[in-house]
Amino acid sequence: MASQPGPLTQWPWQRLGNFKYLILAPWVAHSMYKFVSINNGHEKYLFNFSIFPTLLLRLLLGQLWISISRYHTAKNKHKIVDKSLDFDQVDRERNWDDQIILTALLYYIANLVLPGVANMPWWNIKGVVITILLHMGPVEFIYYWLHRALHHHFLYSRYHSHHHASIVTEPITSVIHPFAEEVAYFLLFAIPLLTIALTQTPSIVAAVGYLIYIDFMNYLGHCNFELVPKWFFDIFPPLKYLMYTPSFHSLHHTKFRTNYSLFMPFYDYIYGTYDVSSDELYERSIKGSNEEESPDVVHLTHLTTLQSIFHLRLAFASLASKPYTSKLYLSLATPVALVSALLTQIFAKTFTLEKNRLQKLQMETWAVPRYKFQYKSSTERDVINSLIEKAILDAEEKGAKVISLGLLNQGDELNGYGEFYIRKNPNLKTKIVDGTSLAVAVVLHSVPESTKNVLLIGKFSKTSYFLSLALCQREVQVEVVQKELYKLLKLQLPSELQKHLVLSDSYTTSKIWLVGDGVGAQEQSKAPKGVHFIPFSQFPLKTLRKDCTYHSTPALVVPEEYENLHSCENWLPRRVISAWRAAGIIHALEGWNAHECGEAVIGVETAWRAAITHGFLPFPFDEGCKIYREN
Repeated sequence: MASQPGPLTQWPWQRLGNFKYLILAPWVAHSMYKFVSINNGHEKYLFNFSIFPTLLLRLLLGQLWISISRYHTAKNKHKIVDKSLDFDQVDRERNWDDQIILTALLYYIANLVLPGVANMPWWNIKGVVITILLHMGPVEFIYYWLHRALHHHFLYSRYHSHHHASIVTEPITSVIHPFAEEVAYFLLFAIPLLTIALTQTPSIVAAVGYLIYIDFMNYLGHCNFELVPKWFFDIFPPLKYLMYTPSFHSLHHTKFRTNYSLFMPFYDYIYGTYDVSSDELYERSIKGSNEEESPDVVHLTHLTTLQSIFHLRLAFASLASKPYTSKLYLSLATPVALVSALLTQIFAKTFTLEKNRLQKLQMETWAVPRYKFQYKSSTERDVINSLIEKAILDAEEKGAKVISLGLLNQGDELNGYGEFYIRKNPNLKTKIVDGTSLAVAVVLHSVPESTKNVLLIGKFSKTSYFLSLALCQREVQVEVVQKELYKLLKLQLPSELQKHLVLSDSYTTSKIWLVGDGVGAQEQSKAPKGVHFIPFSQFPLKTLRKDCTYHSTPALVVPEEYENLHSCENWLPRRVISAWRAAGIIHALEGWNAHECGEAVIGVETAWRAAITHGFLPFPFDEGCKIYREN
């Protein structure tokens, strides 16, 4: 919202949410009926029929610009504004498709009421020339002065401040305006289109091409990385007056009172509002950094389900900013997901998902291009290990102090909790962290202090052992119903603590269940009413019981100073990260010069105290930990 919202700020269909597309349903159905019902001269309704495909094309182009922009800003080489992007901006820009819906409605109406529109041809050179000339003249000129008027405090506070709330722009920032302001722009852009309609020179190429041109230039100017090559201007120097660059318009969002032009800087030069630092910023941005920024910490994750590809930061921003849940409508895009899975199989290369900052620490999250089901395949094991090892060596080459292994990248069967890479590379300077100590600490602090006994269930793992060890040291009785798990735990526990480990034949003696991997519906059905399921696994337990409480996988709330976090980590809420990811960050902050992988651990209490000291808080939030940290 603007700082002081004026009349017609909200879009008419704002309350409809994603159902807003139903507004177009009657128009789409009517256009399809008209197209198929006319046997002779069906070209008469071709424009009407093309409106909906044009809408889909514009949505696709918008999404491509989002993905490309986020990919390049994650690489950081030609990034223009290096500041934090947050969830507020993602939420504010969620309705970027509203203007596309409005355009489609106006085109459908124009098709009905304007003469010559319904039967316009594919191409008319006169109409195309008129559109170009009218855009360069009246449209650019009027927009310049309208834009300056919108920066007057009266209109700015009521309308345009909503757009300028985004200092770090994304392509879709360009179309984020209150409804009244967007209507004004549409009236302006209608000048060439109405003119060619009234002069009987319209064409589908002009009507659709003009929209695509506006979209392209809008997204270009707000993408936050410089991509217009310098040789463009070297070959044709006057082009600098006819075409703006991302860095040119970025200055308008950082300085506000310069570079007002729409797409052609010509009018800023004429009226003295051209920012004198435009050329310098362009030169610096297009040159970019000779060396990529060195991360201090790299967190290595991977894809989970086929749908998870759509939830990445590089994919749908609105989905990435929410905890992951399987959505029925995304199943319609299964063919796209399958193609993506095939491409990741062929072009196997770890890629950067996001970059963050905490204090002076530079952090990156990299993704191994493999899915959860592939980690369970013995035929994929060598390939996955090669990808992880290469990522570790790449991280060391870039100067990373720590690399943390997330999700299944630290599996015992896969790499012995990371020890495999230490054995192969004994001189490795980058420290490998599996996060066991902190994960155990988070689980322990989820167990009420008054608890006398717990039920431990699931497959044996490094985490289950150290969790049992810590509980037995606190004289909490650890009950186990699985004989194999009991034998493995007892074999490793010190003899003096084995008395606290009990093989039980009942699932009902404890209301606290500590749940590892391999627990399904059958085990859950045996739990008494009111049980608290506390997972210590990488993946959450499937919610099947309404009469029981399900806790999150081990996770922490990040400090307020944690920057550029605008996507959710898998199923976790906003600004919450897994304990395994947090462990790598804390390892670097503390400067610990040791690996935590294989059989090695940092220490449960040591990891916990360090996490709280550096501003991390348990999830769900515990006020007591905040008080502890501050004292």
